[in-house]
Amino acid sequence: MPEFRLETDHRVPASWDFDIGVSLVLLVPEKHPEVLANTPWADFLKLRLADFPDDTSPIMISGPKGTRAGIAQISDNVSAFKALSQARALITPLMTERSHMIKVISLLGQSQRACVMAEALVAAACAALFQLPKISDSASDKFPLAAMYFYGDFEGADFARARATAEGNNMARWLTQLPGNYLTPGIYHDYAEALAEEEGWDVEFYNLNQLKRLGAGAFLSVVEASPVRDAGILRLRYRPNGAQEHPLALVGKGICFDTGGSNLKVGGSMLGMHGDMQGSAVALGTLLALTRLKFAHPVDCWLALAENHIGSRAVKCNDVVTALNGTTIELINTDAEGRLVLADTLALACREEPRAILDYATLTGAVVAALGQRMAGAITNRREWVEPLIQAGEQCGERIWPFPYEDDYDEDLKSEVADTLQCRTTGAGDHIYAARLLGKFVDKSVGWVHVDMASTGTHKGGLAQIPSDIQGFGVRFGVEWLSRIAEGPS
Repeated sequence: MPEFRLETDHRVPASWDFDIGVSLVLLVPEKHPEVLANTPWADFLKLRLADFPDDTSPIMISGPKGTRAGIAQISDNVSAFKALSQARALITPLMTERSHMIKVISLLGQSQRACVMAEALVAAACAALFQLPKISDSASDKFPLAAMYFYGDFEGADFARARATAEGNNMARWLTQLPGNYLTPGIYHDYAEALAEEEGWDVEFYNLNQLKRLGAGAFLSVVEASPVRDAGILRLRYRPNGAQEHPLALVGKGICFDTGGSNLKVGGSMLGMHGDMQGSAVALGTLLALTRLKFAHPVDCWLALAENHIGSRAVKCNDVVTALNGTTIELINTDAEGRLVLADTLALACREEPRAILDYATLTGAVVAALGQRMAGAITNRREWVEPLIQAGEQCGERIWPFPYEDDYDEDLKSEVADTLQCRTTGAGDHIYAARLLGKFVDKSVGWVHVDMASTGTHKGGLAQIPSDIQGFGVRFGVEWLSRIAEGPS
């Protein structure tokens, strides 16, 4: 995790006479940019800003001694997503100028707006400083940022949360970028166990022999052709001192590479399939963030680690497999393997009687068609959670849009030889049908949210505070959602 010092001071500096390498960010109210006229630098700013239209934001200018400065107009009710986006627009050029110190001055006159922007700027700085893995002998260029100072009403800013969620997000991005031969299920398992030892988590691993004894035929069907038998379900337990209640549960799809199996991917559609484990990386990153925040409630994190290979032992269309809870599934498309590994993982998680389950998966192309690549799809078995899911996404800046979870969709998953089809043979709405299948493995007594993050796994050029194509979307949302669930009825 990149380290830089954070300090706050309610006093606004009286001069703009900063040293070289020190950059400035000015936060001004969107409808009242005239507040700049009341600053010690009013005359200078009037001259420099004359060339920009009034609605330009952010404006990047050079000050005395070459000081690089960003001036952003902030709306009255700035959303978290917009704040994160503005923060990246401010931070990126300052990083490019190799600033070693950034001084943020609020002229907003309102603490809530100032704190939202302060947290967003810290998140954007953490994301920009973090170096994604690159397999090369060449040394990576590092940004020199060492400190951020905040002047104004920033006392209410939750920098600990901003940094914890950024650390979890950065880890998720790092794992997702690793090539498939650098993150096999076995390597992933070893890494997670080493992390667990550092963080004080308990570890339990269900290997293929154990899963066979448990009857986890859905999971096992995906790995039939795997040449290395290192797949399995990894459970990590976070247990804060004194917590006695049933755990909250995170579940993540960890397909380290997806060939499509017998329904082999063609053309360029296999490119990037080393990232099909991003759901598990986000679940793990969420657990790390909660640990950093000393979350007061127990959490289990379940990672379904596997690869979907092609070979003589690979399962075929119309094969029937029996899942851990006894449900029989007729296979329709071996490239819809994610819902199979998740089915048994969800059933296993439910045996621990969790208070609630949140699962992440880069699961369907249908959710991308429905939403584009700017927010994730969500489906829940609790109708009363639909609006709170939207609100949680808006609060943290990782936006979620719910889809229906109605039982008449099951009519299209009827099989003549099994309890259910794995998916439909043709037709739209696969993200909804996938959730209907997964719901068969979640006890009705357990509140469950399924996040199909295929629509947010990557975004060309970055999104919100994240500067890379790989987003690691979901850590901020997971911390926000589980915090809400922990404090309310399960």
